[in-house]
Amino acid sequence: MYAPMSVTSHATKFAAPRTDAAGRIALIGLTLPEMTAVMEGHGLPKFRAKQVWHWIYNRGVTDFEAMGNLPKDMRALLTEKYSVERPTLVTEQRSTDGTIKWLLAMADGQQIEVVFIPETDRGTLCISSQVGCTLTCRFCHTGTQPLVRNLGPHEILQQIMYARDVLGEWPKVNEKADQHKGRDVTNIVLMGMGEPLYNYDNVAKAMKICMDEEGLGISKRRITLSTSGVVPQIIQCGEELNVNLAISLHAPNDELRGEIMPINNKYPLKELLNAVRNYPGLSTVRRVTFEYVMLKDINDSDDHARELIRLLRDIPCKVNLIPFNPWPNSPYECSDRTRITMFASLLENAEIDAPVRKTRGQDILAACGQLKSESVRQKTQQQ
Repeated sequence: MYAPMSVTSHATKFAAPRTDAAGRIALIGLTLPEMTAVMEGHGLPKFRAKQVWHWIYNRGVTDFEAMGNLPKDMRALLTEKYSVERPTLVTEQRSTDGTIKWLLAMADGQQIEVVFIPETDRGTLCISSQVGCTLTCRFCHTGTQPLVRNLGPHEILQQIMYARDVLGEWPKVNEKADQHKGRDVTNIVLMGMGEPLYNYDNVAKAMKICMDEEGLGISKRRITLSTSGVVPQIIQCGEELNVNLAISLHAPNDELRGEIMPINNKYPLKELLNAVRNYPGLSTVRRVTFEYVMLKDINDSDDHARELIRLLRDIPCKVNLIPFNPWPNSPYECSDRTRITMFASLLENAEIDAPVRKTRGQDILAACGQLKSESVRQKTQQQ
């Protein structure tokens, strides 16, 4: 029987560290009031916090010595007690389709994966919220990796900042921040390793800084949070963040969904869809996205499609049909292309938008459901 602990208990048991091996505290991830309190705690004036904030989020500096308008003794103090560094790159893989996957090591050595997907009209960065995953969805490679811990707000933001480093998105020396145009990273999706709503407080704190015009400046309309259905936090997320919502659905009834997604036994479809219907701002203009992985002979029949239509008929939504991306020793196969097309047609004929997601980064295991940190993958292969 699936019986996950509460979000509060989860946050305590799997808490993220705030200091590195040298005992330095990460300034990334602090709110501006928290950063102000840090400066005042050292007898520094409030305006110094805004200067440091600007250097971190508008300039992307990773060394206090680069903060030229700070006094020398202040830079030395900050260097001794605090950090603004990025995670360490373990591996970078580039797909033939332009997708990039980074395996990054956090300050304590734990590893997570981040994926950048370039498209003609946008650049989407898929970021992680946990090391491993608290869920055990049967079709997901990440779900085979046990949860190690949550990521802190600094570690969530560092993924975005690292991508900006690699893609050259920070203003150059002597260039004004607002003069630097043409960012490659335009959209953020919380669809990497982990269940974001089981790490809600840290995710929310990071996204508020991400959306702050004086922070990373990414609009909430360009951020999508994907959840497997942690019902109590869905409305909270809508009220506090109001980012776009995506639901990992993958089955049209409780029996099947409970088999492939054990979380459904805790939060069944009726509860989940009621929370979705009450998500703030949901309308025909701003729809929820339901993700539906196509598993051969499991959830892809015409009857499944008709069941799905009845289930979602009154919800402003689109259904992203995701061809299953295989991973080593996976128990499932992808539905045939003709079957996926027929499934999509049934939904479209019922006036439910049902695009078939184009698989990206499959050759580097960067596609949907394939993320699993390389260190764990190698240990598994050696067993």
